[in-house]
Amino acid sequence: MAGGGILGTWHALELCRAGFTVAHLEADAAPLGASVRNFGLVWVSGRRTGAELDTALRARQRWEEVSTEVPGIGFRPSGSLTLATTDGERKVMEEFAAHVDAAARSITYVDPDEVVALNPAVRGEVTGGLYCPADAIVEPRRAPGALRDYLSGLSGDSGLSGSGTYAFHPRTRVHRVEDHALVDTTGTRWEADLIVLATGAGFDQLPGTERAAARVRRVRLQMLETEPYPSELTTALADADTLRYYPAYEVVPQDLLGAQAPVAAAHHLQLLLVQRADGGLTIGDTHAYEEPFDFALVEDPSLELLGRAERLLGGALPPVARRWEGVYAQCTDGSVCAREELGPDVWLVTAPGGRGMTCAPAIAADTLVAAGVR
Repeated sequence: MAGGGILGTWHALELCRAGFTVAHLEADAAPLGASVRNFGLVWVSGRRTGAELDTALRARQRWEEVSTEVPGIGFRPSGSLTLATTDGERKVMEEFAAHVDAAARSITYVDPDEVVALNPAVRGEVTGGLYCPADAIVEPRRAPGALRDYLSGLSGDSGLSGSGTYAFHPRTRVHRVEDHALVDTTGTRWEADLIVLATGAGFDQLPGTERAAARVRRVRLQMLETEPYPSELTTALADADTLRYYPAYEVVPQDLLGAQAPVAAAHHLQLLLVQRADGGLTIGDTHAYEEPFDFALVEDPSLELLGRAERLLGGALPPVARRWEGVYAQCTDGSVCAREELGPDVWLVTAPGGRGMTCAPAIAADTLVAAGVR
């Protein structure tokens, strides 16, 4: 198993559960990519009807199941509120809530009083919102390590696992794939009956991945996090620009949303806001699709996001504690992920897009089915 991000780690868990002895290789000292640079949202609400929504729902159930064994992942079934601040946004949300697709995600429309009842931290002027109790939160910087620690401590009679054992090998960069083996940059061969490559944004850095790479692109984002906020946010929050971004909402006309603010349009911006376990607020995000990406963080979209968050919460935010950028891989054909058998019992699994944290458990389970393990 190569790749220590959340997708690779979930594959390792499911392989252990299936009885495999798993050698888990990670190029860096610990995962540093999109898996630890995201919101930690298990985001069912925005998923496209069909395979994507089915994958998200199965993954959401799996996150909750495993959280009873691995509390360190920080799973919280908090739900989400997508908030309207204009009458046009409210009308679009009301129309979506009346659509059959809303029921498939347990989404309902809520008026301003109900918004405050669900999340008293929302003190800004809102005209209504969409409530999705199926959405959840995990701690992205803790979850991969918590799952690895759990796997390392498994015994053969664990209720979750099969008879497999697990070992994590950081600073082990795969250089090439051979017949039933991975070869790292030191020349060490890691022989295996089944190989899974969860390469993340490095999907095109190994020989033999050209066909899969042809339908994958990289996406760059910017995010930030504040110092602890004095009030508890009982749900995740989103603004109406998420209706433009997530495919679930394509079933209703969006003209009443009006034009995007120029800085939002320029940076493909939407507001998502999640409170971390330590009280800080993770706020984002932007999207850039054309490489080469800028090496610098840009301040205008960050200021726009902070302003939107302050307007929804009705007051000033704590100081920003950290800002970062991230790059993830996304399929250009709308697939949930790119899963391809590169050779006998060698599977490349990458490009879940911004759905990695949401869908990783189900994607991993589906890989095992594709490989004939289940």
